[in-house]
Amino acid sequence: MEAVPDPELPVIGLGDLGVVRSVAPAADGVLEVEITPTYLGCPAMPAITAAVRDVLAACGHPDGRVRQVLSPPWTTDRITPEGRRRLTAHGIAPPASLASDGPVAVELGAVPCPRCGSRATRPHSPFGPSRCQSVLWCTACREPFPHLTAL
Repeated sequence: MEAVPDPELPVIGLGDLGVVRSVAPAADGVLEVEITPTYLGCPAMPAITAAVRDVLAACGHPDGRVRQVLSPPWTTDRITPEGRRRLTAHGIAPPASLASDGPVAVELGAVPCPRCGSRATRPHSPFGPSRCQSVLWCTACREPFPHLTAL
């Protein structure tokens, strides 16, 4: 289930993206997969649900269920370190972590460029390849790159 690729970011699986909450039998014994959309109204949810149902059926659970769980909401902190590595390798800057177990870290530099690593980056467009991305510009290598917006 966790390896099912995200329709908008196919370089990362639903597990590394943090969309899959659990896979377990429900009270009635039917296998149930709980997923959380990256944001309300995510246009990829029908495709994600269909892909998860296909995996359930292929694994011998044609009656399996997919249930959307909205609380607690998904945040970019649910992206695994492997997911962040895959995003970077694909040229998408992952968001900084929002989680804090102590003092809030203040990042004074810009988002590092996934191509050259420079922090000499600036906003280019609030709109990116998908609704959860913006586009930044690296002034060092002069390349635009998508940035997964922190939620």
